Amino acid sequence: MNDTAGKPEPETTVLQSALRGLACRCPRCGQGKLYAGFLTLAPACDRCGLDYAFIDTGDGPAIFIIMLAGGIVVAAALIVEVKYQPPYWLHAVLWLPLILATTLLPLRAMKSLLIALQFHHKAAPGRLVDRAK
Repeated sequence: MNDTAGKPEPETTVLQSALRGLACRCPRCGQGKLYAGFLTLAPACDRCGLDYAFIDTGDGPAIFIIMLAGGIVVAAALIVEVKYQPPYWLHAVLWLPLILATTLLPLRAMKSLLIALQFHHKAAPGRLVDRAK
């Protein structure tokens, strides 16, 4: 699939990798789609053929999003409560859509950003090293 078989690929910068991640594109070529569904990864890149089996973001993207969204929603809810003291049903009407918007919308981009950075830095599982005695 790649017609540059004899040439080494140019090194990408961290910024280029991050932008590929935020665009939800292949971390190697930046052209192919990363996802087959909303958060379901494709098996491989449809442009360069990179196998996505190495990808393991775990709960990292969700934790980042929860922390950011939690800070935004809690701060906004506290400000509204102290300033206006609305009834509880109004809090539910105000904050449930904000919670959904601040968690679900950026989750896909955050996951692909972490995948791109994992690829860029050649992240691998930790291994024990035998030390000579």
